[in-house]
Amino acid sequence: MMDLVILCVTSLFTMINPLGVVPIFISLTSQFSPAESKKVALKAGLVSFITLALFALSGKIIFDFFGISVPALKVIGGVLFFAMGYEMLRGRSVPKKLDSETVTEFGEEIAITPLAIPMITGPGAITMVLILMQDANTIPAKLVVLSSILVVMILTTAILISGKKLINVMGPSGSKVMMRLMGLIVMLIAVEFFFAGITPYIKTIVETVR
Repeated sequence: MMDLVILCVTSLFTMINPLGVVPIFISLTSQFSPAESKKVALKAGLVSFITLALFALSGKIIFDFFGISVPALKVIGGVLFFAMGYEMLRGRSVPKKLDSETVTEFGEEIAITPLAIPMITGPGAITMVLILMQDANTIPAKLVVLSSILVVMILTTAILISGKKLINVMGPSGSKVMMRLMGLIVMLIAVEFFFAGITPYIKTIVETVR
């Protein structure tokens, strides 16, 4: 059972890659106080856990009912990532706070999108929990998968909260440079996700034409 725990935690942690989310989190909450940033991180972690748990328990049923495929998730995830990366490359964070919004309202918005979905709970993480849950043939094994999701989300939240301290180390200039570099990386990830998702559709079209 311990081997299953290690497998689930390491696989999901690697797929989510919380360290890769830190620069985006820092960029989006750069004007927030430490307490407000902590609230955003906590809500993002909670929303991510609920989302992954729901997909683990009923994801296959939902996908089959609506005819949704994993490649479709990758395509839309790639589009969202590319738009986000492009804005970061231009030195902007997405989404933008509206004049009519309070800091609390804006924090709740970015905690859900883009932090929880699709940055933390992306196509890769959703696919991973679906695979892990399908391979779990017993009730204890399924509970291990759900517990592993909780552990990874706690670690992710802790990393995001700690990541805020990087601003004080790097300073404003260093933060801007990191945001642009991460924007480029996010765009590259987006391209990989997009083409990985659209390839099966292209193959199907080619085979149909033949």
